[in-house]
Amino acid sequence: MQIEFAGAAREVTGSCHIVRVNGKTILLDCGLFQGRRAESEAKNRRLPCPIAEIDAVVLSHAHLDHAGRLPFLAHAGYSRDIHATKATADLTAIMLADSARIQESDFEHLSRHGRPVAPPLYEVKDAARVEELMRRHGYGEWFDVLPGVRAKFTEAGHILGSASVVVEATENGVVRRVVFSGDVGRPGLPIIRDAAPPTDGADLVIMESTYGDRDHESVAGARDNLARVVRETAARGGRILIPAFAVGRAQEIVYDLHVLMRDGSIPRIPIVIDSPLATAATAVFEHNVDLFDTTETPVREIEKLFRFDQMSFTNSSMESKALNARVGPVVIIAGSGMAEAGRIVHHLLHGASDPRNTVLIVGFQAEHTLGRRIVERQPTIRVLGQDVDLRAKVEVLSGYSAHGDRTELANWLGAVRRGSPALKQVCLVHGEAKAQDAFAARLRADGYAATCPEPGNRISV
Repeated sequence: MQIEFAGAAREVTGSCHIVRVNGKTILLDCGLFQGRRAESEAKNRRLPCPIAEIDAVVLSHAHLDHAGRLPFLAHAGYSRDIHATKATADLTAIMLADSARIQESDFEHLSRHGRPVAPPLYEVKDAARVEELMRRHGYGEWFDVLPGVRAKFTEAGHILGSASVVVEATENGVVRRVVFSGDVGRPGLPIIRDAAPPTDGADLVIMESTYGDRDHESVAGARDNLARVVRETAARGGRILIPAFAVGRAQEIVYDLHVLMRDGSIPRIPIVIDSPLATAATAVFEHNVDLFDTTETPVREIEKLFRFDQMSFTNSSMESKALNARVGPVVIIAGSGMAEAGRIVHHLLHGASDPRNTVLIVGFQAEHTLGRRIVERQPTIRVLGQDVDLRAKVEVLSGYSAHGDRTELANWLGAVRRGSPALKQVCLVHGEAKAQDAFAARLRADGYAATCPEPGNRISV
């Protein structure tokens, strides 16, 4: 068995790992690259390998940096199985359709104004084709991927439907197992169940390392800090602007605001989800309550977690624009999560210069994104072609990260090793170099043969 690292190698986005076994080829994920526009565009338009060589895809979860290039494969002629959990398939359907619509709309807009622009990476019909190719599986069920190759999903605790993947291949009578972590979530997150590390044995672990160089504040501390930010900003008469990933983060923030408002910890100010995708994703959550973590009392007691008196959803761009004329404190949750596109950009254009407001960062911000520049508190940020003074208060709540920190990642890997006492080989992916190098050093001190593959590197198992 051979593994090639075609994406998320020494960077966070573009997850894609190529498994070659028995003369066949399997992709683990096929995600979008994000960051510098021209560089990401070039990477996204390169196939990980020729379409004719790809025999199957196994998808860890629905986030675009893991699933976002699947329609590009379909556009290029891919017509074989894509394996995922049920909730991942449901979420991927709405996320890829949304991504395609945005690309088509941007292309039409820029072309109409005479600006040179590349055609969309894919179209809505390509996203629909991906949905047709989806094969849905439950957690803990072995399923056949190809002759001599089977796989199993286990809960990754990252977002609804997220999974770690065990790939078992029999080659020349020898059985080998590779574990792909996907994105490993934090224990104790609301709504999302804790990760269940695979314990079936592994010869190699391909492991995310997004926060391999730091620990987060506690999950409980994040909720307390959210309450503080809302109270302080409301007292100034300002707005809380939250660039949030539409799937997972938006629902967790709404849930916590509901709990805080219910127990009187924050004032009863309006809360708006200004994201068609987040609205659709919330509906998917509501149709998959059987996957919720019921260890927290409000999840058991509150019938409608995401719908309450102060909560509203925008239905049109006109309603979104009307929010800018609204007077008084309000929480606005809008995509995209790294503030690179979507409605949050317009709210930042109108609100980032107001010192009464708060820009609340609740997730990882990749290099070269507007979100990262906000986290760095650059005095002037470029928004929709305009320079905007960043006078709003910037708050970063690391406790809302859906990625495990270095201690939580090490604990997850330790659980995998307990089922594989001889496990040594660990390849770190999905992390920037600084985080990866720090985590690799820690793992080597713990006795692992940890490496950080570069793009295009290949290893044999």
